[in-house]
Amino acid sequence: MSEPELDVVGIGFGPSNLAMAIAVSEHNDSGGSPVSARFLERQATFGWHRGMLLDDATMQVSFLKDLVTLRNPTSEFSFLRYLHDRGRLIDFINHKNLFPLRAEFHDYFVWAAGQVADQVTYGSEVLSVTPVCADGGDVTAVDVLAREGERLTTLRARNLVIGTGLRPRLPEGVTASDRVWHTSDLLHRLPGIRGTRPRRFVVVGAGQSAAEAVATLHTEFPEAEVCAVFSRYGYSPADDSSFANRIFDPAAVDEFYTAPEPVKQQLMDYHGNTNYSVVDIDLINDLYRRAYQEKVLGRERLRMLNVSRMTQVTDGPDGVVAAVHSLVTGEVTMLEADVVVCATGYHQADPFTILGDVGELCRRDEQGRPRVERDYRITADPALRAGIYLQGGTEHTHGITSALLSNTAIRVGEILDSVVSRRTAPSLIPA
Repeated sequence: MSEPELDVVGIGFGPSNLAMAIAVSEHNDSGGSPVSARFLERQATFGWHRGMLLDDATMQVSFLKDLVTLRNPTSEFSFLRYLHDRGRLIDFINHKNLFPLRAEFHDYFVWAAGQVADQVTYGSEVLSVTPVCADGGDVTAVDVLAREGERLTTLRARNLVIGTGLRPRLPEGVTASDRVWHTSDLLHRLPGIRGTRPRRFVVVGAGQSAAEAVATLHTEFPEAEVCAVFSRYGYSPADDSSFANRIFDPAAVDEFYTAPEPVKQQLMDYHGNTNYSVVDIDLINDLYRRAYQEKVLGRERLRMLNVSRMTQVTDGPDGVVAAVHSLVTGEVTMLEADVVVCATGYHQADPFTILGDVGELCRRDEQGRPRVERDYRITADPALRAGIYLQGGTEHTHGITSALLSNTAIRVGEILDSVVSRRTAPSLIPA
């Protein structure tokens, strides 16, 4: 007979659970009642959107919304402390820019992850979560079975924090291949096509990633045609105005959570253009400048197939053929291309997939989505006393910041506070 080994097991170690590990470390260093935690990450090292770490791509969120600052402005894990350690603090200040390079912010994440490496097991794939019951039948802990190479390990925890991130989404009926890519693989795939003198790329999508892919391919392959396919009339600018950005404020989460369902939907409709299928205005202007310049010079490599949709991709050994359907005329254009790049977004991993029998005790709404408390803990049957917390997949309850960096520091603080406040005298359970 023994108590659970850990207070928290985190599944996944992207920026959200990295911020959680930092919050645990700072809590323990502050002299509070220690929280034991272990995070399991299937990647061999820390990595965040590595396939889109383009040299000139910048963050779309202020550096002050890093892993810690909104929760603890004095933290040793802040982006400013990272800059000081890297010897670039003065240079960054002189740059007069709130938005670092994406590659620089990734390096900041790697730097922070290195400082909490004692809490993480990399190369560890979670296989299952099983309930552990006390004598009264209540589930007071869970056992997490993970595979590390050829070795299986089991961790027992009072709480799970699921931060498995987003999964690339391809259009229906489309399968990734050597010639059909999702933008998440852009930088991984480019080396394989350099030197092959590609003639044409097709990029599907109207958001930031799509526009970045178009700009990158247009620059990287000066002899190739780049066809941008999207159902809008043109790229739409992201609304990053000061008042609109209040939708990302911590207080907005409280307001969204308590709002009636019709108001929730209204807010998402109003402010979706702060994040979804929108592009930075500077990039829009750059692409328009390129297209206009080519029209003046009489060699148009950058083609915009707007108000259109790709309806089929035929993949062959020597190329792909994309069927592009005009939503206005109904005409179908068959584009022979070397590569089709799908900038078609991501979907949230379903937390119930890994939870197994534990998931049967978690409650869902009418649409099958998890019911989630304000502290990001899944609403559950009273018999489930172990906590299941979500980092992501809570957009329907907590609003647009669910999977974004904007509120990460505050969110992990709220989850940790919930774990600590709910902690009671340990229940004896079978080992």
